[in-house]
Amino acid sequence: MSETMFDIFVIGGGVNGCGIARDASGRGLRVGLAEMNDLASATSSASTKLFHGGLRYLEYYKFRLVREALIEREVLLRNMPHISWPMRFVLPLHKDMRPSWLIRLGLFMYDHLGGRKILPPTATLDLTKDEAGKPLKPFLKKAFEYSDCWVQDSRLVVLNAVDARARGAEILTRTKVIAAKRRGDHWEVELDAGGEYRMVRTKVLVNAAGPWVAHILHDTLKLDTREGVRLVRGSHIVVKKHFPHDRAYFFQGSDDRIIFAIPYEGEFTLIGTTDHDQGDDLSKPECTVEEADYLRSFASEYFDTPINPEDIVWTYSGTRPLYDDHASSATEATRDYVLSLNGDGAPLLSVFGGKITTYRKLAEAAMKKMEPHFKYSNGDWTAKAALPGGDFPHDGVPQLLASLQASYPFLTPKTAQRLIRTYGTDAAKMLGEAKATKDLGEDFGAGLTGAEVRWLCEHEFAVTAEDILWRRTKLGLHFTPKQAEQLESWLAAQNGHESIKKVS
Repeated sequence: MSETMFDIFVIGGGVNGCGIARDASGRGLRVGLAEMNDLASATSSASTKLFHGGLRYLEYYKFRLVREALIEREVLLRNMPHISWPMRFVLPLHKDMRPSWLIRLGLFMYDHLGGRKILPPTATLDLTKDEAGKPLKPFLKKAFEYSDCWVQDSRLVVLNAVDARARGAEILTRTKVIAAKRRGDHWEVELDAGGEYRMVRTKVLVNAAGPWVAHILHDTLKLDTREGVRLVRGSHIVVKKHFPHDRAYFFQGSDDRIIFAIPYEGEFTLIGTTDHDQGDDLSKPECTVEEADYLRSFASEYFDTPINPEDIVWTYSGTRPLYDDHASSATEATRDYVLSLNGDGAPLLSVFGGKITTYRKLAEAAMKKMEPHFKYSNGDWTAKAALPGGDFPHDGVPQLLASLQASYPFLTPKTAQRLIRTYGTDAAKMLGEAKATKDLGEDFGAGLTGAEVRWLCEHEFAVTAEDILWRRTKLGLHFTPKQAEQLESWLAAQNGHESIKKVS
């Protein structure tokens, strides 16, 4: 049983854990991270896929949270232009909902709180003339259109882990922390990687386990603390493409909730999300029939063509680990993050709550909390550091796409676009010296080739077909069950012969 001494050891491979690991590694610290499953396998791959300020949070007077998130949108757009891009949102005005003057005031604040530079401002639409009005019911005559951003959430997590590893971090997937104890000025942490046990030591332990943060505190670390999380389930449905344009919709409900309807993966529309208390249930959340019916009914109040059960092609749910502020409802519970530092000799930093848009600021705040225990080689650095593949201008996708197509003319336009929006400048590295499609190896379907699968296994911690089809990409929506089984069989055969190098 080997022992390694880390400066920081992180429990949890979601967006917060990987963000902290990346930030700490870039400051010259020795970092380890353990994730009991695949990276982004829980909450971080089950979001609504948005970098946004949280327009509705203005109603709850969360001005600091909204301002921080609005500022971050453009920081993140610059750092990851391959996996994040601007999106316009159409907010139809409904006579039975919030008055137009109140919405316009909120959008005025939304435009100006964050010092917007890249994103265009709010506009007013005549839905009787604008294309955005065609899918909607005729009584909807007017809308506001504002800006937020799309993000490939699970790729965001993985690329933070990839960059952390490149800066010296040890990233351990499918590795569970089964015990941890304070030993004077450090922690001893026991790990289980599928029956292979290992002990590591660390000066600071970071509990970024998401929905499991309270479980880690009480059951794994055996600490007596009243801090806890409020587990809130958010469910989404994906339906057949419901409108032809590339803008999203923001719909208000009579229950004071809102949902989004967003273009998704070219051929679909994503609709969500719900807010339901999950209690203490840490099992994998599922979208219930009632939640799916709620989302269908909600969207059908606005769309002229109703959404029927048979239109649903996929559902997914995530458990948001919100800090328990004892709000009266799940909708009102804070989306802000709380960082709790426990102990001086061998500190424990626990991460509660947070939202994907502010993950980088959360990581900086975590480093600030831990600063008394370390001498950093440099200060805050991530604001101007691109994620892997994102080292090109925020508006440079057309040029990068043209360059890829010129270098690899055998790629279909659809595949070239997907590769740029997935790998950015790393797409060319992945394709290498290929001169024709056959040079990329096996064809698994939907444009996925052996070259891409090998890249994902060698560089991005992928192990199974699920990792590849549902987190590194969303090609699972385009795969048949038989194709998915064939990919899983191929991976098992390759792994058995150790012909795919695993990252660690």
